[in-house]
Amino acid sequence: MTATLTRRPDAAANVAAASGRPGAGGRPGLAVGVVVLWLGVVVALPLAALTVASFGEGVGGFVRAATSPGAVAALRTTLLLSAAVAILNAVVGTVIAWVLARDEFPGKRIVDALIDLPFALPTIVTSIVLLSLYGPNSPIGVRLNATPLGVAVALAFVTLPFVVRSVQPVLAELDREAEEAAASLGASNLVTFKTVIWPAIRPAVLGGAALAFARSVGEFGSVALIGGNLPGRTQVASQYIAQRIEIGDPAGAAAVSVTLLAIAALVLVAIRYVTRDRRVTTVASPDRSDSDALTGSRVRLADVNGVSPSAPGLKSGSRDSGGVG
Repeated sequence: MTATLTRRPDAAANVAAASGRPGAGGRPGLAVGVVVLWLGVVVALPLAALTVASFGEGVGGFVRAATSPGAVAALRTTLLLSAAVAILNAVVGTVIAWVLARDEFPGKRIVDALIDLPFALPTIVTSIVLLSLYGPNSPIGVRLNATPLGVAVALAFVTLPFVVRSVQPVLAELDREAEEAAASLGASNLVTFKTVIWPAIRPAVLGGAALAFARSVGEFGSVALIGGNLPGRTQVASQYIAQRIEIGDPAGAAAVSVTLLAIAALVLVAIRYVTRDRRVTTVASPDRSDSDALTGSRVRLADVNGVSPSAPGLKSGSRDSGGVG
């Protein structure tokens, strides 16, 4: 079960030449220039303008605006709720992705389509729907309006697809032979998940959770009605920023915006660093026999169950004894 990867530079060069893209060591082409220009106009320039505006009253004004009691309370509420929602979505989203990727049931296509509904639904409509369901006249008797829990429900709704859509394709493409081999060696479901499945889906789970967190910290429409905009309780940073603009303090709004942007960027960079590819590619040598490769694979899978491959009790068992999936 040793993966054998062979690199064919000639084939890669032919594909690059056919597509008009430079190969390794080649000079950037027109496509790179278009990408840089587009990102500069759409992303870099607005961010630069926002940063300049945030220091309109100098460094002291920036610090005062970003550390004012109202700003600190709004940032604290935003970050705590966003972190809680990201963790919740990491767990629930992974379970949903597992069900959609591994199980077959009636109505699966409908459920799969509903996952993308938060992407298509205007966020203010989400707030209206949640207020109708959990507001003062709740038809089910649950009142969550003007509470932190109501804000969390709104954030969870709009960020659910991020983890599901990140993990689902990974689970769908995951080779089940390793799971079956671990089960045949007597590994339990939990051990198989921890040692075989989790390392493969971990980057997708953390990446999806990071995107959910970044979306939550800047969310406005879905919490506008259900949250109530109560300072120090349910007012999130985006509502505080809008409030500063309404009272004629654009510099203060820009300062809080830059602070929020910096926090979200740091989280995304940290997650990117943690989830960077650490997989080790094993290339089989030409003189290595298939039996040697099988033995090496047996040794690694034996480690899954904490059993030495030379132990007397290590025998292939039934696949029904602990398979996952």
